[in-house]
Amino acid sequence: MKTDRLYALTLYLLSNGRTSARELAKHFEVSPRTIQRDMDSLCLAGIPVVSVNGTAGGYEISRRYQLDRHLATPEDYARILTALQGLASATGDRKARETLEKIALVSPKSRQDIVLDFSVLQEGDTALLHTLQSAVAVKRVVRFTYTNNKNETRSHTVEPVAVVYRWYAWYLLAFSKVRGDYRTYKLVRMSDVEITGLPFTREHPAAHRILEQNEEKDSRKYLDLLVKCRPEARMRAIEYLKGTVLEQCENGDTLMRLTVVEDEQLWFGTLLSLGDKVEILEPAWLRERILEAAEKIISIYRK
Repeated sequence: MKTDRLYALTLYLLSNGRTSARELAKHFEVSPRTIQRDMDSLCLAGIPVVSVNGTAGGYEISRRYQLDRHLATPEDYARILTALQGLASATGDRKARETLEKIALVSPKSRQDIVLDFSVLQEGDTALLHTLQSAVAVKRVVRFTYTNNKNETRSHTVEPVAVVYRWYAWYLLAFSKVRGDYRTYKLVRMSDVEITGLPFTREHPAAHRILEQNEEKDSRKYLDLLVKCRPEARMRAIEYLKGTVLEQCENGDTLMRLTVVEDEQLWFGTLLSLGDKVEILEPAWLRERILEAAEKIISIYRK
């Protein structure tokens, strides 16, 4: 859009100083004639664009006109850029990339000592992610089929509030009309997603407020596990299961406490994958469950 380009032109000239029409046309992928018309529009809008003739000529904005950059320190700008880069890498969102470029143009040159590369998060269905973002933006009801962790499938009709990345996966935070409350739905479990033409029936609080309230009334059951890890599994248990070291044994083994959500499957599969490198000490019923799962696996390969 022309308005976006005019804004970007203003930021570009403020950041880069005098620039020829040819350079501007190349940067913004328009013709030099379009750049000339844009400069006329900026002047009509009250922005003092100066045209300088000659071999070193071009367009610049009078030094008397500047945006207030002192609302944030160089360190603040570095953090903003880091956050925007992380968002752009996670979602592949074109608008996030454009915002990043705008902020980069006006930010003071400063060193970014943290880089957030979340591009691995795009390995899922980014089309679904963008569809849900659109539904949130236009405030329209979404209908979809959902399969829960008990392999039960049914249809849901919800008012989407935000797309959230947490617990190593993308979720839709939405208001369930059936439940009369806010729920999270794992994107990988959703199918046949449809944005309806139905508008929201209510105003919803900010997503972070809803998540905070849900955390306070978290009804999930947690288990404390006591495990013994061989040296070669110690770091994997800490990394993948968030294990807390309780004691370092003389033989090199490590006693750890794991806190897991009872009805989630990921931690159980991770424990199985560690094989004989991790032993469950408590609770006793989980030792039996691990034994039963291992025997079923063995039976497949002994046929």
